[in-house]
Amino acid sequence: MPKNKTHKGAAKRIRVTGTGKLVGEHQNNQHKFEAKSSSRKRRISGTGVLSKADTPRMKKLLGL
Repeated sequence: MPKNKTHKGAAKRIRVTGTGKLVGEHQNNQHKFEAKSSSRKRRISGTGVLSKADTPRMKKLLGL
């Protein structure tokens, strides 16, 4: 049986923490910042933990 390949698009966007959680950048954080409030921009900056619903699918893409 052949080896599973890692989904390279997912691998570039998501990383695994030491405890096994998946972390990635927040959405809506690329452009059109003039239209977004300061509090919203602060909230979506940095990284965040993926939701429980998305985690199994992303782990499969990453080969975990």
